[in-house]
Amino acid sequence: MSLNRRHFLTGAVAAAAVPATPLFAQSRKATPVVATFSVLGDMVARIGGDRIALTTLVGPNGDAHVYKPTPADARAVAEASLLVANGLAFEGWLDRLVKAAPFKGQNVVATDGVKTIAFEEEHGHDGHDKHEGHDKHDDHDKAEHGHKEDGHKKHADEKDDHDEHDHDKHGHEGHDHGEFDPHAWHDLKNGEVYARNIAKGLTAADPKGASAYKEAAERYIAEMRALDEEIRAMLGALPAERRTIVTPHDAFGYFAKAYGLEFLAPQGFSTESEPSAADVARLITQIKKRGIDAVFIENVTDKRLIEQIARETGAKVGGTLYSDALSAADAPAATYLDMMRHNATTIAGALSS
Repeated sequence: MSLNRRHFLTGAVAAAAVPATPLFAQSRKATPVVATFSVLGDMVARIGGDRIALTTLVGPNGDAHVYKPTPADARAVAEASLLVANGLAFEGWLDRLVKAAPFKGQNVVATDGVKTIAFEEEHGHDGHDKHEGHDKHDDHDKAEHGHKEDGHKKHADEKDDHDEHDHDKHGHEGHDHGEFDPHAWHDLKNGEVYARNIAKGLTAADPKGASAYKEAAERYIAEMRALDEEIRAMLGALPAERRTIVTPHDAFGYFAKAYGLEFLAPQGFSTESEPSAADVARLITQIKKRGIDAVFIENVTDKRLIEQIARETGAKVGGTLYSDALSAADAPAATYLDMMRHNATTIAGALSS
């Protein structure tokens, strides 16, 4: 027998000895999933793993408040089995996109179940007009993902009696004028709610992956809890007189409430709002009066306003905080957990020095 013949037979025997890949594994397609913006995209990727094919509409350093969907976005949404959105009027363009696509899959509103912060609850965000610039969200909120708005109307009559609002009970629809702060992910306790909602949605879209999604979510939540303890220790060491932060827009209410801080901002919840000269002047007066010596830039806003405030008050620019979007992969806030850690360490470093 020739050498080549022996090699052929040896290879054939070896190939026959290797178990064939199961047909279902060869044929299973990744579940197509769309997340609306980068923070959610990272969460979905962590929990979904290689069982999903993920499209994130608003990428790193992108501003979801003012985003304009593209035809490619409509195609991705039309083909998706699952759409993951933040809710709370954050994606004011989403209803129109869903209708235009059209979308026929499963929905996840990641904020379902979080303790929302109402517009009237603002804790120290005195530097802006609290009702300016939110009307543009009305189209999205009145019927976000097909939910009814009756719960909100009832809630509007009762809001003075409650400091916190259970989002599951009152709904996230019909929040005319951006009534609730949408930036709920800035509290890691809410991050746990996001993770469980995402795992539940992925399971509905891909039931065979239920155990994988559950296990991934629990691992992720364990990391969130460990980081939460780390941040509490870090920020808890700040003295009472150095716990006030100035940022361009009102994005850190949940962070403030979770870690005992105070945030001031010239803009409202949405970057669509335009601070008036009077708003800025009041904030400058407040900074001088209270001796606030650090202000912060955000990755999704124009830094010129904060630089102006720094010049007029003598405050230093303490660094860049990531509010509504993650950073690029080569920057310090490329994942949700990295973002939370970076923001905390940046604040602690600026206010401790």
